[in-house]
Amino acid sequence: MKNVHPEFSFQSRELDGQIEGTLGDPPNKKNYNMMVGALVSEYASGSGLDDVNLMAFALVDCIKFKDPKGLLREAADYEGSDPARVFAMAECDGEQGGAMYAAMTANYPELARQAIITAFLYKNQARWEDEDRDFDRLAEGDEGDDDDLEDSAATDDFTQLFDGEGERE
Repeated sequence: MKNVHPEFSFQSRELDGQIEGTLGDPPNKKNYNMMVGALVSEYASGSGLDDVNLMAFALVDCIKFKDPKGLLREAADYEGSDPARVFAMAECDGEQGGAMYAAMTANYPELARQAIITAFLYKNQARWEDEDRDFDRLAEGDEGDDDDLEDSAATDDFTQLFDGEGERE
């Protein structure tokens, strides 16, 4: 298991939520397919929103990963340095999928890089570990501070601020 950049883990969880929300309960594959079709069409035409999760949503059903280990290495750095390197690690099937991939990578290289890695992480959740940053996890193994009365009691200087009978207007 490899840790990934926290922003990638967040984007992957967001993508999961978007897909679940679009499918609905009970799942409605027709709505899902309409949403994906609209996104693919928009991005294939060279337009579409410059949003990592929407790009990843459009990619998720047609993308194939040629270098999973390379993509996992790239997931350690959210900003990245060379989008073309990531573009070579994946491809999309079909005429419209290929057109979408080419348009995304040409028009939005940085976002496309992030969307490809996000789609990869979403589809390969068993390969990586989300670095848990919640307070319970951060406090794990912490013995806590000593709660001596001396350390937590108010000092005389502090309590004297409130003891005076000064005039108030």
